[in-house]
Amino acid sequence: MRHVGDDERRARLGRRHALGPESEVGSPEAVTQAMTVLHSTEPATVYLSCWARGRSITIDDIDRALYEDRSLVKQLAMRRTLFVFPRELLPAVWPSASARVAGTERARMSRDVVKSGLAADGDDWLDRARGEVLALLCAAPSGYPATAIRQGVPMIDLKVTGSSGEVWSASRVLTHLGATGDIMRGVNAGRWNTSRPRWTLTRHWLGELTPALAPGTAAAGYRELVRRWLYTFGPGTEADIVWWLGATKSVVRAALTDLDAVPVSLDGGAVGWLLADDLEVVTTPEPWAALLPVLDPGVMGWQGRDFYLGPHREQIFDTRGNAGTTAWVDGRVVGCWVQDEVGAVRVRLLEAVSARANRALQDEARRLTEWLGGVSIGTVYRSALMR
Repeated sequence: MRHVGDDERRARLGRRHALGPESEVGSPEAVTQAMTVLHSTEPATVYLSCWARGRSITIDDIDRALYEDRSLVKQLAMRRTLFVFPRELLPAVWPSASARVAGTERARMSRDVVKSGLAADGDDWLDRARGEVLALLCAAPSGYPATAIRQGVPMIDLKVTGSSGEVWSASRVLTHLGATGDIMRGVNAGRWNTSRPRWTLTRHWLGELTPALAPGTAAAGYRELVRRWLYTFGPGTEADIVWWLGATKSVVRAALTDLDAVPVSLDGGAVGWLLADDLEVVTTPEPWAALLPVLDPGVMGWQGRDFYLGPHREQIFDTRGNAGTTAWVDGRVVGCWVQDEVGAVRVRLLEAVSARANRALQDEARRLTEWLGGVSIGTVYRSALMR
């Protein structure tokens, strides 16, 4: 059995994630292809993930990809998380990871509607609510912000107490419509680091491209997502893929079988998986350093993170598994970064690094400070080290 040690896993990370100096890319589309998807829970993450992997990429470049060319699109998918996908990957995610999220959301909302006394049939209520939203957006090719949709569809202008005590309202219906691929987050009315989308019908947003994006089967969709994950993050364990995909072991095992994936041994004795045409040894890239944002896909790609986190998990991740900002040297997390009161980026280290690595991190901090131009990046995912 081929063995892939932690050193090679870190080498793969540097090369495949466009972080090593030889692997830098030149467009938001190339960044997203390299990473399979970009996390978009916080809007600034998309921009900062691109900044870290392409020195020539500007905010305008990312806006162009998201809102003009629409080559990158936002879609709720794995683990009920909002991601930016390459547009051509939508037919794979709609019937698989997104459909799974949509099914879970439907069941939960339907139960809550009945329990709250809003309607005797929760599925019927949700279908009627969805229909009214779609009818409203059908007449508005440029879309509406959530507030206008709530006003235009009074039946969703309410608050429902869920079974676990949480309260949801109109946005939950929009979330479900987004998960099913019926509507999308269109033009952002706020600045690049905020989220104020105009919701629009998918066919309005993608226009003549929509028929070409007809979804396939769930099995084919999962297979394509796992294939891309293996190239970007492999080798990883079955548990890593199950966690990232937000699916079941049976789904992942079926995809690995269909792909003829090859088992490899990892340091510590675990079994990982690689694509059959990706078994050659990946050599260590030139020394590199990087500053990655909150929830960057390079930090969130695995469930088993010791090979790049070492002893720093509790300082970098919160108790719910959300990563704060990170500072990297040659494939390992060595600290985080924050902004001071005037917006300058400062690196906080968890361990000693070489003089060369420290200079590289400080260079990245100055580069990011200049790129941000005084914009302060707020977040609700402040790690212990950031605090």
